[in-house]
Amino acid sequence: MRAIVCETPGGPEALSLQDIPTPEPGPGEVRVRVEAAGVNPIDWKTRSGLGPARSFGGKPFVVGWDVAGVVDALGPGTDLDELGFAVGDSVLGMARFPSPDGAYAEYVTAPAAHFRARPADLSVVEAAALPLAGMTAWQSLVDVGHLEAGQRVLIHAAAGGVGHFAVQIAKALGAHVIGTASAGKHDLLRSLGCDQVVDYRTERFEEVVEPVDLVYDLVGGETAVRSFDVVKPSGMLICLPTIAVEAAVAAAEERGVKASGAYVRAGGPGLSELLRLHADGKLLVRVAETFPLERAADAHRLGEQGRTTGKIVLTV
Repeated sequence: MRAIVCETPGGPEALSLQDIPTPEPGPGEVRVRVEAAGVNPIDWKTRSGLGPARSFGGKPFVVGWDVAGVVDALGPGTDLDELGFAVGDSVLGMARFPSPDGAYAEYVTAPAAHFRARPADLSVVEAAALPLAGMTAWQSLVDVGHLEAGQRVLIHAAAGGVGHFAVQIAKALGAHVIGTASAGKHDLLRSLGCDQVVDYRTERFEEVVEPVDLVYDLVGGETAVRSFDVVKPSGMLICLPTIAVEAAVAAAEERGVKASGAYVRAGGPGLSELLRLHADGKLLVRVAETFPLERAADAHRLGEQGRTTGKIVLTV
């Protein structure tokens, strides 16, 4: 099968299209013929030797985890009765995160429980864009932040891949949602449910935002530190960039407020809840641009600019 392989850490040029053996599903697993694969910041961080790559032992790996495709084989003892799909059905999921057996390939194997049936009204490209970023936002706001109706939440980088899902999830939960983004993205954020938008280029958010119960920081660095000025004494800051979490937690301790990182997990109810919100018309999946598999390096170059609205997807 064709796959995008990273042999040594580096820039986008470290990605190469190679022919490698097609994987066989193990016990409890399915094999999916990949039709599209989502591109996420964790992908290029891993390609660079950060994040999950630290546990890969320096071995070459296939990049990516977001996948949409068709189930084409079952491993020994795999039972799909309770999962709502069968061989030949279209599915989406976050495959085996954070293993090195990634989704930028023609086939991927993973535990059957990591997948859900793809609804007919969710395109293959949209389906590939949803799992990792959507589940990151869901698990951060619901499992870590315990966001409730009536609370106020500030979301930084609200128009990005994780951010645009976080806005919609927070709104669906009944929160008052404030988002930061450049001015050109404000109409989109309002359409997704933001009650207040802040142009981070021309305004200091801490001067125009009233105290909030939760800050969801998708930027890190100075943004995280400044965010403590708007967190209520009983509130919390969740910092997503892994490299920024330690500094954010230390700064929070100095100020006597709570801060936490957030690490997405495969499985659990999050993906089903996201599909429910989509079915109810409360979750839009925005795709910024698509690239064919062989142009994965170009997709990473675009993503690393940090200016996309929504998600980038590879088509296979």
